Amino acid sequence: MTDASDTRPVAYLTGDYPKVSHTFILREVNAVRAAGVPVITCSIRQPPASEFKGTEEKQARAETFYVIAAARNPARLLKAHADAFMRSPGTWVSTLVLAIRMRSPGLKAFFWQLFYFLEAGVLADHLRANRARHLHNHFGNSSCSVAVLAAKLADIPFSFTEHGPAIFFEVDRWSLPEKIARAQFVVAITHFCRSQLMLFSDPVHWPKIAIVHCGLDPALYTRATAAFGKRVAFVGRLDPVKGALLLIEAMAAVLKTHPDATLTLAGDGPARAPAEARAKALGLANAVRFAGFLTQPQVAELLANSDMLVLPSFAEGLPVVYMEALASGIPVVASRVAGVQELVEDGVTGFTVPPGDVVTLADRMSRLMSDPELAARMGTAGRKAVEREHDIAREGAWLADLFRAGGPNGKLRP
Repeated sequence: MTDASDTRPVAYLTGDYPKVSHTFILREVNAVRAAGVPVITCSIRQPPASEFKGTEEKQARAETFYVIAAARNPARLLKAHADAFMRSPGTWVSTLVLAIRMRSPGLKAFFWQLFYFLEAGVLADHLRANRARHLHNHFGNSSCSVAVLAAKLADIPFSFTEHGPAIFFEVDRWSLPEKIARAQFVVAITHFCRSQLMLFSDPVHWPKIAIVHCGLDPALYTRATAAFGKRVAFVGRLDPVKGALLLIEAMAAVLKTHPDATLTLAGDGPARAPAEARAKALGLANAVRFAGFLTQPQVAELLANSDMLVLPSFAEGLPVVYMEALASGIPVVASRVAGVQELVEDGVTGFTVPPGDVVTLADRMSRLMSDPELAARMGTAGRKAVEREHDIAREGAWLADLFRAGGPNGKLRP
């Protein structure tokens, strides 16, 4: 049990912070601070300043400790590890052994683990200098590997939030069972995510896996008009896993019965060119717009002026854009994968469709376009669901309680 009056900070770590596609982490940090737990932020890599327009993101970048940037200073790197070795040679050696033991097969993986160990020494030095009492990491991959080692060197507990689904296909590569076992507690963003963490861990560790939802401030989202029409939005990285090509095919079918429907795709990535080419081949140039990357305020504006969000992904955790859309009062049409149905309730807050099923996808989009009253009811229900389950102030307070108590003690949710 951690003393609730402990004023030492909790350190947050992730691979890239702040990151334009991970604004939920920035929101969470601010919510934990608002709940009375001081936080210092750390990141493995430093994002370019040109990525950020808002004051909040610029401030977060300015106050964050960047591990690789610090480790590039040979004197700092050597001093950090020398100090750690002098402080406890046994801990330094056992941490190096742990780093090597956690590697996946192959020489390349061996060297990556050595890099993580070097980075961990620099991070541990920073944690000690700032009297951090706990290290919390987002995502169970490489940054979590650094977190495991840094926490051991700094002699403080660590925890991590897992989102999925990618890591559940690479459990051995990222030593997920080892990380769960060593963590003081683990956070899952959905019940489905928690079930996967349970699958890949010893049952003795199940009681320390809690659920903390990603969240937002519902007050920042609204709908521009009460009337519903035929404006479809897609928001996300244009990666093949997000199913943009499926949406283009579905849109072609929808336009046969709703020729005035429109689709705006916000985002960028490797699937953009194939999607643009397919839209052109199908003659959809007048109905489909590729907006490229949008800032958070621009995304909020797009959702406020759309009539549904459609994201036909092949795999997902639980995208924050679902919460943003429902908070904006519009229904969501999403693939029936992973934990999506924990928020997008079929027939209530939107529709869930079998992944890869273009016919059903087009049918559900058409149904919403043909029934504005249904779309409005779903939008209202979705807004209430977000207020109930994804308010960042409530989720941040729950996470702050976990930091104070040192874990959930078998309690899933507040």
